[in-house]
Order: sequence, then C-alpha cells, then structure tokens
Amino acid sequence: MDTTLIDETVNATTSKPKTIVTPVNKHKHARHGKVAQCDPAWMKVVLICLSLVYLIVLVIFPLVLVFVEAFSKGVEVYWRSISDPMAIDAIKLTLTISLASVTCNLLFGLSAAWAVTKFRFRAKTLLVTLIDLPFSVSPVVSGLIYVLLFGARGWVGPWLQDHNLKVIFAWPGIFLATTFVTFPFIARELIPLMESQGRDEEYAALTLGGSGWSIFWHVTLPNIRWGLLYAVVLCNARAMGEFGAVSVVSGHIRGSTNTIPLQVELLYNEYASASAFSLASLLALIAIVTLGFKSWVEHRTHRKTRKSVLRRPA
Repeated sequence: MDTTLIDETVNATTSKPKTIVTPVNKHKHARHGKVAQCDPAWMKVVLICLSLVYLIVLVIFPLVLVFVEAFSKGVEVYWRSISDPMAIDAIKLTLTISLASVTCNLLFGLSAAWAVTKFRFRAKTLLVTLIDLPFSVSPVVSGLIYVLLFGARGWVGPWLQDHNLKVIFAWPGIFLATTFVTFPFIARELIPLMESQGRDEEYAALTLGGSGWSIFWHVTLPNIRWGLLYAVVLCNARAMGEFGAVSVVSGHIRGSTNTIPLQVELLYNEYASASAFSLASLLALIAIVTLGFKSWVEHRTHRKTRKSVLRRPA
C-alpha cells in the first residue's frame, strides 16, 4: 500500500471535523426574542413629529397666546392690570395660602414617608390608600365636603357661628381645600425614594448610638433633600393653580377670597380680557420658572443617585 495513501487515511480519521459557520438570520430569530432589532427610521420620524405637534398645539401655542393677549394693549395696560388693588389682593392671598399649605404638607409628607418606609405596622396599607385619596376625588367634590362640614347648615357650622368663627367663604376654607388637594404630592414622592434607599444607613447610625432625631437630620434628610425639594416644587405649583375646590369654598368675594385663578375667571366673565390675560400670564410665568427649577432639581437628583450607586460596593 502506498505510504501517502496511508497518511491521508490516518489524518482523515484522527482530525477534528471542521465547524461550518452559517450566517444567522436575524429576522428569523427576532420573533423568539434572541436578536433585538432597531425600529425603522420612518417610525422614529413619525413619532417625533406627532410628539412635537401635540406639544405645539396643546402647550406651546396656548402659552404664547396668553402672553400675546396680555400685552395686546401695551405694557402700560399690562402693568395697570397686575398692579390693580384687587389683583394685588389676589396675588397676596395666593402666595399666603400656597406657603401655608405647602408647609403643612411638607410636615405631613415627611412624617408619613418616614412612618411608611421605616416602621412596620398593620395600618400601613390603609395609610397609603388614604394618602392617594385626593388623586381619585374631584376637587369640586372635596370643596363640597368642606361646605357640608363647616357651612352655615353643616355639621360644625352652627357651633362656628356661636363662637364667631368663619371657615367657609373665608381664608381658612381656602387653606383647607388647597391643603387637601395637594397633600399627596410630597408623601408620594418621598415614599418610593426612601424605600429604594433602604434602612442600612439608619441601622448603622443606630448601632453607633444615634438618636431618632440625629439619625433623621444627619442621615435620612441629606439623602432625600433633592427629592424633597422636587416634591415641594410640585406641591407649590399645584397649590397656586388650584381652582375647583377653592372656587366652591371661597365665595368669590373681591379683595378677600379671590385667588389668582378665581380673579382671572372673574375678569374674563366681565369681558376684561386684557386684565384677565395679564394675571394669567403671571401664573404662566410662575409655571415656566417652576418647570425650569423642577428640571434642575431632577437633574441634580439623578446625578446624586448615580453617584450613590457607583460608590456602593459590589
């Protein structure tokens, strides 16, 4: 037998079979979730255009229209409209009510978030459900509830009249209605944030001898300060723009119980459109400043979260 033929036979029997690589059909395996595919370019363009049209029609165009109508009769008319004594009273009342309601909601939100995330008790689910209640109740209905409670023919109304106290058609009713509508904002913003941070740092501070207040001020509060500021901004924006509940309990008394939204409605119904849009432009300007500040706070919060994740040991 030929030696060359023997060597070829041995090599053919001992060598490993070659692996044949065939190209993968991405479209075939994409249906099984094995290969991710990018969306077509035309779909991205269509979605972006629809989003831009939606924002322009429902947000940007009405916002620009408010400022155009506010300055349609000149700067002098605009200044006279916002410096009117009735407008000044509405601005003062709006700022006062917003400051008071945000302060109360800040204390409640911190307490509720601390209780829900740091302690275990049976009524925790009930507490969270009650916090979400204003989101599911119409502001007008909440205003009517306060009228039924504190009105002249309400459950507490006769007792208030006997003691010369007034809640409905006065600033206390506006404060209660605004506080009720806005009290979930801070708590619902802090609860997920504090749950995601866990309790390890508080337990470590507790083992080192820290008291409850010292742990809160030096451990918990620094970790949630940006989220807390973000929640306060949202709560303040909602409080200043509240209309439904305040409209029910205020009585629309000029110079006394009219907030900025109520004053805008009153001027518009009297066909004083320039004055109405002038005050509306103040609310729009406050909304723009609030939105910019909220975006800045949100950016700082995300950056703080990324830094804390990177510093966390694997």
